[in-house]
Order: sequence, then C-alpha cells, then structure tokens
Amino acid sequence: MPPLSKFNRFDVRGLLKQGMEPFPEIFTKAQALKADEGLLVVAPFLPSPLVERLSGDGFAAKVERGQGADWLVYFWRPVA
Repeated sequence: MPPLSKFNRFDVRGLLKQGMEPFPEIFTKAQALKADEGLLVVAPFLPSPLVERLSGDGFAAKVERGQGADWLVYFWRPVA
C-alpha cells in the first residue's frame, strides 16, 4: 500500500446526494493511478460492488469505517 500522502481523495457523498452515479469517475481516476499512487473514496455506505469490481481489475483495496455512517475505501495497484 502506498503512503497515505500518495492517495488522492475523492468524496462521492455530494454526487450521490445529487442523484449522480460516481462509478464512471471513480473508474477513470483509478485507471489513471501510477504505481506509487492510490485513490481514497469517501462514501456514505460500504460500496461493496465497487470494491469487487476494482479488485477484479487488479486493484488492492482496504476498507475502513469513517465518521458516522461514512466509509473510507483505499484503492491501489499492488506491486508485483
């Protein structure tokens, strides 16, 4: 896992409140990650389908409970 300073934060709570689907933007951001970077997704619920999809595409993931009902999901490309 890269250092936390190398993770780009993407808070999807606002998009979801507006009724927008954040997956396309998350997927684009994840695909653009370099080997030493990560993506931190902040969501109001545990995004299990997102974790499964990106894990299937070769990303590692770590899930943490955030404040209140929020979830923090870290994605990165594992070093081979």
